[in-house]
Amino acid sequence: MAGRFEQLARIRRMDPHEDASEIYRLCSAYEFPWDFARALELALYRTYAVPSIGRLLAETAEFTHRPQKRYDDTALLLDAVVEHGFDSRQGRTAIRRINQMHRSYDITNDDMRYVLCTFVVIPRRWIDAYGWRRMSRHETVASAVHYRTLGRHMGIKDIPGSYEEFEACLDAYEQAHFAWDEGARRVSDATLDLMASWYPRPLAPVLRAGTLALLDEPLLRAFGYAPPSPVTRAVVRRAVRLRGRAVRLLPPRRAPHHARQNREIKGYPNGYRLADLGTRPAPGLRGCPVRHIDTSAAE
Repeated sequence: MAGRFEQLARIRRMDPHEDASEIYRLCSAYEFPWDFARALELALYRTYAVPSIGRLLAETAEFTHRPQKRYDDTALLLDAVVEHGFDSRQGRTAIRRINQMHRSYDITNDDMRYVLCTFVVIPRRWIDAYGWRRMSRHETVASAVHYRTLGRHMGIKDIPGSYEEFEACLDAYEQAHFAWDEGARRVSDATLDLMASWYPRPLAPVLRAGTLALLDEPLLRAFGYAPPSPVTRAVVRRAVRLRGRAVRLLPPRRAPHHARQNREIKGYPNGYRLADLGTRPAPGLRGCPVRHIDTSAAE
């Protein structure tokens, strides 16, 4: 069992500020690849419950008409930075593509900052609840530093300075802004349908119910979903926790697992080029609605 924690021991010998992105890579690609994939799906999904975000995503129609491509492109672009680093050719290309898409649309800096907060907070909460171990302080600090760096490359202003500030910002923003929106509900339904499509069709109702059982009450209310029964919620959450306990008994991962290796990435069976991913929207037309104020750092 000692070998199961050798990666954590390595992480604890590193500096969570100076080595933040390397720690984040080790954490996400070696220690918790499945958990990070699920948590980041949930992180993006939560943002739809802010009407100013969900409504605009519905207006672009990308998340309702081509959800698999939007899912694939988002995961591949974000994870290219994790896998290769901010200063790599691949990392610079991925950030450039993100900013080229986003600058065509207008959204408040507060909304952009909130989305960034979800990337920091939701994985920590998911892993602490369902992972094979809790995230260490080194990993938590490194995650906040990594996303502060990403936020600066994306031109986001007033980024929180610590994990605790990211968490406080997220909680306050959701309390103030979560609300019903018809367009956001369409984006949510399309996302749930996409997740169900990854598995045999007869399982779709069960998978939808299972996904809803993992959502918290404010999120369910914002989308107008009936809360799952206490029994369903307890069974689903216990099953995910049991998975984490089973993973704890496995030997440590010897090779990294990145987003491009996930079975849920289905849109590029013949491969892809980072520079070709995503949309190329004209301002005001279909595409990602987020406009970033300063993208010079990534150009």
